[in-house]
Amino acid sequence: MSGEGAPRVRRFEEQRWILDNLIQTVGVEWDQPRVNYMSAPGGPEALGDFRAAAARIQKYADVDREFMAAARRRQAKAEAFEAAGRSVSARESYFIAALLWATARWPIHEANARLLDLEVKMNHCYAKFIQYADRPIERVEIPFGNQFLPGYLHLPHRPAPGEKFPCVVTSHGMDSCKESGVFMYGDKLLERGLAIFALDGPGQGECFSRRVLVTEDNHKDAVAAALDYLERRPEIEAKKLAYRGVSFASYFGTVAAAALGDRLKACAVFAVCHEPGAGTIFNIASPTFKMRFMYMAGFVDEEKFDKFMPKLDLRPIAHKITCPYLAVAGGDDELSPIEHTENLMGLIKAPKKLVVYEGARHALGAAPSVMLGENPLNLVSDWIVDRLAGKPMISEKVYFDSTGRATVTPY
Repeated sequence: MSGEGAPRVRRFEEQRWILDNLIQTVGVEWDQPRVNYMSAPGGPEALGDFRAAAARIQKYADVDREFMAAARRRQAKAEAFEAAGRSVSARESYFIAALLWATARWPIHEANARLLDLEVKMNHCYAKFIQYADRPIERVEIPFGNQFLPGYLHLPHRPAPGEKFPCVVTSHGMDSCKESGVFMYGDKLLERGLAIFALDGPGQGECFSRRVLVTEDNHKDAVAAALDYLERRPEIEAKKLAYRGVSFASYFGTVAAAALGDRLKACAVFAVCHEPGAGTIFNIASPTFKMRFMYMAGFVDEEKFDKFMPKLDLRPIAHKITCPYLAVAGGDDELSPIEHTENLMGLIKAPKKLVVYEGARHALGAAPSVMLGENPLNLVSDWIVDRLAGKPMISEKVYFDSTGRATVTPY
């Protein structure tokens, strides 16, 4: 345990009663669709468990308790399937249990005994999933200074002799983790023959509790360490490595792309956080965002963190990006207004593509433009495949309107 204690965020403390009433009124997804994005990798069966847990949550203090209860029930099912020799059913339930244990960690904003116990249970269930998985998955610990970054290397299938796979380093935002970064079945990248290295970078996932702290730019070192590892793996094509980041990993990945030159063949980000200083997500959106990032970065005092925030600015480094760059964003992003992404794209000199979905919010959810237009995950995955295959691209903007129609204009 770190002994730091939870960050003190004034809005969270003053508005806690509002937050509890909001959760009672609209549910646990008051700020973003975490039930959907955390359950999605486990499929429809996982969604049932997540929805049942969410239905029992009436206030903020209920969140970890109810997801812990759901995780215990699902893990018990997995153990019963395993004892009965039903390995596929055991695999599926262990994976869902790992997602539930991971989700139960979210409202805990300090490295206390409760959080560490949840991670032990999460890791146990994910290890059991790996044991029964139908494809190769390996847990990896990458040296990072005097600490380590945890990750999972997923291969699309067991390689034939001499076979090598292009690989995508994937990372996530503040509220997600490497366990939810790869789907149990039908993953968009694995289905296209790409390997995935799902990484917890500084401040994320298990690094949150390990106190591997995030700075304004150390994800470039984290991604570099991941590439160092992947380039040594015999199953990986060392010259065909890319990065995919979602939410705040759109910031982290852009920092990495600006620093790593042609070691990355592509950088794709979606559900973006590109606003210089991150003022909207930290000072206007739910105060839980600020509270979590403060602990990710090692801040307890809010005034000190406020002085740090201006360092979160991609504009000074955008011109250093040399690999092809894709950004997919909601036109009504409530956490990072779209004009900041448009401005950033204007500073990037490398081949680039900006895709905007009309009316979509940060999570690129159920807006008509998303439902009727091209699926964002398919779009991102196919774009990465093309870049790793060396296909040429034209710098362009794509705008999906509310009918799903795409309007394309060149940069």
